[in-house]
Amino acid sequence: MAQEQTTRQGGGDSDESTDGASAAGQERRDKLAAETDDILDEIDDVLESNAEDFVRSYVQKGGQ
Repeated sequence: MAQEQTTRQGGGDSDESTDGASAAGQERRDKLAAETDDILDEIDDVLESNAEDFVRSYVQKGGQ
């Protein structure tokens, strides 16, 4: 039985298209970083206002 081999070559993307992809990727990373900072700030606010209640919610009954 004969086997057929195929060779795939890159699409030959130009630098402009990869620069656009890099810019879009950087924009997404910046947005995710900002959202993460917002979430962490919200957690800090909760802990500042009622840390004891927050910790108590994680303590299991019976000391387990």
